[in-house]
Amino acid sequence: AIDPEDLLPKKKRAGIVLGEDLSEMSAPELELRIAELETEIARCREAIAQRNATKSAAATFFKR
Repeated sequence: AIDPEDLLPKKKRAGIVLGEDLSEMSAPELELRIAELETEIARCREAIAQRNATKSAAATFFKR
C-alpha cells in the first residue's frame, strides 16, 4: 500500500539543524547544505571582525 503522505510534495527544510541525520539527503542536498554553512561561517567571521574593530577602537579611545 502507498502512504498518501509519500504523494505530497516534500516540505522545505526550516534551516540547518546541527547534528541532523544526513543519511536521507541526496548529494545535491548535501552540496546545498555545505554552501549554506559556508555562507553562515562567512557571516559569523564578519561579525567577529566588526566586534574586534569596535573593541580596538574603544581600547584606543580609553587609553588617552
